Amino acid sequence: MVKMSDVAEKANVSKATVSRVLRNPEAVKKDTRDKVLAIIEQMNYQPNILARHFRRSQTNTILVVVPNIMNTVFSHILGGIEHAAGENGYRVLLANTNKQVEREYEYLDHLKQRQVDGMILLSARMDKNVLTEVMKQFPVVLTADYLEGVAIPTVTIDNVSSARTATEHLINMGHSRIAHITGPLHLLVSQDRLKGYRQALLQNGLAFDNILIQEGDFSHESGYNQMTKLMALEKPPTAVFSANDEMATGVIKAAKENGLSVPGDLAVVGFDNIKLSAIYDPGITTIAQPTFEMGKKAMELLLEQINGIEMGKRQHVLENELIIRESCGANFKKNG
Repeated sequence: MVKMSDVAEKANVSKATVSRVLRNPEAVKKDTRDKVLAIIEQMNYQPNILARHFRRSQTNTILVVVPNIMNTVFSHILGGIEHAAGENGYRVLLANTNKQVEREYEYLDHLKQRQVDGMILLSARMDKNVLTEVMKQFPVVLTADYLEGVAIPTVTIDNVSSARTATEHLINMGHSRIAHITGPLHLLVSQDRLKGYRQALLQNGLAFDNILIQEGDFSHESGYNQMTKLMALEKPPTAVFSANDEMATGVIKAAKENGLSVPGDLAVVGFDNIKLSAIYDPGITTIAQPTFEMGKKAMELLLEQINGIEMGKRQHVLENELIIRESCGANFKKNG
């Protein structure tokens, strides 16, 4: 089957130019337009009919479905989406599900009724089969999360390797009894961060102890509650890797209320590098996600679909960074 990229290569133009010839030919110089049209006919290229339909009924509005708008990670991703959308003449319609999967299904009506040109999901909890059917009809992108077995364009980081890096940092600080407070374990990102934590322990010859694993829900309160449980153990941990920064603040609060010094008695590493992590006392060592760039890239992928441009790559994994602050005890050496 002839692809748009084949036409672009033979005409010696970009895919975007081929797309403009198909959707807005008046915007392309006559010589270029005629050359591209001739090659389209010669190669018998069949444009994406679905994408052309969308262009005829374009609303210049996209839908962003967010599980919790209060989560600053999502708000920063949204900032990147809005930036790229604005640069391309698009408006953003925000849909907050408040972690209720049934609301994801409700917001699909915006797509089905052609009220928006495409959708970016910041979490995907709906049934895979439903999402697969939606993708056949509408432009959809997923960021900050991913799904196995669904060929949805995705922008994320490598949560396994970043969690491994966070845990190895604590090991390098001299700790061997390291706890992990996970996010909700029905989410793949939480499972991946747990996997990275476990890999770090095993690769450094440390035993994996289930009693040191507590499941949180990414909230400050769950970090506080799960840390309280960990301190009640006969042999509590000397370090904690928290699956996000909000839970890390709860960990630190619980430790302080029980007379522990952070990092003197307990080292803590979080995840996300939210603004609070830099100004909290102590500053929280954390994994920084490129949230704004994730949102920007997700919008760019959505625009490619809306404009009928073939995507050469569907899975985009962006770089992350370990940010070292006071909470890990960088000058603190102790055999766990």
